[in-house]
Amino acid sequence: MASAALPEISKPKIVEGPGGYVLEDVPHLTDYIPDLPTYPNPLQDNPAYSVVKQYFVHVDDSVPQKVVVHKDDPKGIHFRRAGARQKVYFHSDDVHACIVTCGGLCPGLNTVVREIVCGLHHMYGVKKVLGIDGGYKGFYAKNTELDPEGGYKGFYAKNTVYLNPKVVNDIHKRGGTILGTSRGGHDTLKIVDSIQDRGINQVYIIGGDGTQRGAALIFEEIRRRGLKVSVAGIPKTIDNDIPVIDKSFGFDTAVEEAQRAINAAHVESESFENCIGLVKLMGRYSGFIAMYATLASRDVDCCLIPESPFYLEGPGGLFEYIEKRLKEDGHMVIVIAEGAGQELLSQSIQSTTDASGNKLLQDIGLWISQSIKILLI
Repeated sequence: MASAALPEISKPKIVEGPGGYVLEDVPHLTDYIPDLPTYPNPLQDNPAYSVVKQYFVHVDDSVPQKVVVHKDDPKGIHFRRAGARQKVYFHSDDVHACIVTCGGLCPGLNTVVREIVCGLHHMYGVKKVLGIDGGYKGFYAKNTELDPEGGYKGFYAKNTVYLNPKVVNDIHKRGGTILGTSRGGHDTLKIVDSIQDRGINQVYIIGGDGTQRGAALIFEEIRRRGLKVSVAGIPKTIDNDIPVIDKSFGFDTAVEEAQRAINAAHVESESFENCIGLVKLMGRYSGFIAMYATLASRDVDCCLIPESPFYLEGPGGLFEYIEKRLKEDGHMVIVIAEGAGQELLSQSIQSTTDASGNKLLQDIGLWISQSIKILLI
């Protein structure tokens, strides 16, 4: 039985090398289970994937944080490269995997679930894959029916469904997540108790910042108990705000849908004298959706993103530019990411967080809209 003490997230695993090389490594089973046996990767014996053995990721492969460097610069920070290894730490017949989705919805969630299930089944021969319905709470809740609220609950409930390629065959055509999702509800000890009791040894957690903080706590408790359980965090962010990777799943769909809103704003702004179409898009700390949608639509006159501070009044300010555009064209379209200009809003409003621990942003769209109306009166 687990102790009452909650685990703490350990310090980053840092490996240093010559020439200023720094590897910010990820935790691994071998950190706390010595002499762990390995097995040949099933991919090298699979006729459909045998070519993969030519491209196995070397154990020392890493990816630099900065792509552009000068010749005299230190090598800098690197990250462990993902990909299939020649040796694995689980025999296919012994794997009992589970998948859980947590936090807000994002385009492509069902596709990710489908690819995990099909990849484990067809590529690695894993037959036991459990879907945790209702997120983390699904591990210890008492309901036997699927929980419409979803989220962490799935880890401590009895809300589970066995997944195989037939079950997930066409789920990528549906929106949302077949496993359900919600925010909050994380109870580390109950979750790990459930993982241990069910004999689960691979946990795939799909979620954003709050979810991945929870995943780190789950791994720390697993390590404290000395369990041979892998925890894989799959980042879910529509904002595309993850360094190094090309793009996060759901981003392309978000940009495409954003263009519909921009087009509607442009049509309406053209129809009235001195009309401004204001479109607020997702983008808490990064403006990729706003920027890419702006570049794709070509109807946007001004794009405001968190990475580029702006001001309202004075030379070069937003108000000056608005007056110029209205004088020249008689209309304009402004696209703003939800995290832009937060420093301009009242600091007296106390910051609050949602159930996942994320800071709730003030409504920059409403504030900008009201400020512009005052300007034009």
